[in-house]
Amino acid sequence: MSDQREPLQQQPYGRAYEHMLEKVRYDGAYPTHEKAEQAVRLVLAGLGRQLTGDERVELAARLPLEAARILTAQIPDTQPLTGWAFIKDLAARTGASPATTRWDTGSVFSAVAAYAGPDLLTRILHQLPSGYALLFGRAELTPAA
Repeated sequence: MSDQREPLQQQPYGRAYEHMLEKVRYDGAYPTHEKAEQAVRLVLAGLGRQLTGDERVELAARLPLEAARILTAQIPDTQPLTGWAFIKDLAARTGASPATTRWDTGSVFSAVAAYAGPDLLTRILHQLPSGYALLFGRAELTPAA
């Protein structure tokens, strides 16, 4: 009997995650599936470092399994970042420009918003510091003084 082992085969992604990647690829005009997936992984990991509590749990439950794993694998930061600081942090982690990172974030957050739905997205935006509404494609409303 030989001790040859079958090479590990990468498990295909679930249909829901593939659909999410295609939405991001289309919305972000990425040339390849891999570029879209890089953006999804980067942005969801960043969001996972910002989001806490019931909103984090509920969003993870609504996302495709692979996306939920990326989000929940992150330990939330003790000091939440504003929307602009979030972009700068992601850009610094990848070496990309803030403009490119802003594009990636908007493309991924568009898909996340679709999975979250309007009510959960509103709760998420209330939890996060200022600047995230625009990243999710919503107007940034501030309470009157």
